[in-house]
Amino acid sequence: MPSNRIPRRALLVIPAAVVTVLSGVALHAEAAVRPDAVAVNAAAPVAAAATPTTPPGSYPNPGTVSGAVGTHDPTMVKTPAGSYIVAQTGDNIRLTTSTDRTTFREAGSAFPGGAPWTTAYTGGSRNLWAPDISYRNGQYYMYYSASTFGSNRSAIFLATSPTGASGTWTNRGLVIESRTSDNFNAIDPNLIVDANGRWWLNFGSFWSGLQQIALNPSTGLRADNSLRLIAGRNGGAIEAPHMVKHGSYYYLWVSFDRCCQGAASTYRIMVGRSTSPNGPFVDRSGKAMTAGGGTQILAGHGSIHGPGHNAVIADTDAEVLVYHYYADNGASRLGINLLGYDAAGWPFVY
Repeated sequence: MPSNRIPRRALLVIPAAVVTVLSGVALHAEAAVRPDAVAVNAAAPVAAAATPTTPPGSYPNPGTVSGAVGTHDPTMVKTPAGSYIVAQTGDNIRLTTSTDRTTFREAGSAFPGGAPWTTAYTGGSRNLWAPDISYRNGQYYMYYSASTFGSNRSAIFLATSPTGASGTWTNRGLVIESRTSDNFNAIDPNLIVDANGRWWLNFGSFWSGLQQIALNPSTGLRADNSLRLIAGRNGGAIEAPHMVKHGSYYYLWVSFDRCCQGAASTYRIMVGRSTSPNGPFVDRSGKAMTAGGGTQILAGHGSIHGPGHNAVIADTDAEVLVYHYYADNGASRLGINLLGYDAAGWPFVY
């Protein structure tokens, strides 16, 4: 069966030790090490002058982070007060927080009393996967998935919260499910609200590839029966869609190849783009993402193994790439870098 998510037992051994992996680029190292380098006004625009247009000669290492940095499938949101919440795979959805995007602290789970509505898909396990957290309409939205390793008997649910804190999340119901007879897998959700205010949910792992459905903005739940393929590798390893708009393009970030193998993981971060949130998405060479296309943005290098399952947030200093990677000892850790865009509008990590 496709190895589409880390087993629960592997999550239990992730250490929360201090990570001191330094970026190879001075600008990112400064922003990561100095708390005062990260502005806290969530409404302030990204400073264009701070965004480089020339990629570095090699992949940079993740910036310095410390504290509760053992993670898998991280997604980050900046709060109106300027702090950060990270939601990630774990029992009842694990939460961590930071005031400076550098030091992270444990913050409990989204559902400390459990999520019994998910157990029909998890085989009774409390381990819930790959959340997507965002702040909209004065509240936090979190889409997340319930499944078992290697199976497409899966479901995506929605929860909302006024604060994002542990115990404040309310179950809003099932968004979409997949059965073993389906050719898609309802995990790895990601919400995007397009320039016209329409809501779309991207999701998927292996099988036919990554899918998109329309959502009702008033409920956050599925709007109709449409199902659109937005990327695929003819059954090959592709998962974890994350869509963001930058300039005139919608960028579809995905992960290729295998996660969950510790230091042997081959995960890598790819991207394509389209002028429409519905595609078609193509890579730098013009190859369609529905035909296996994708431009590589970050891959394993040195002691950084299998970077993937990324999210992108716009912060006051730059756009920020958030992902997990594996250390030499197999532990899964939080990776944070900044993003630049070259003259042709393609992103790169620095």
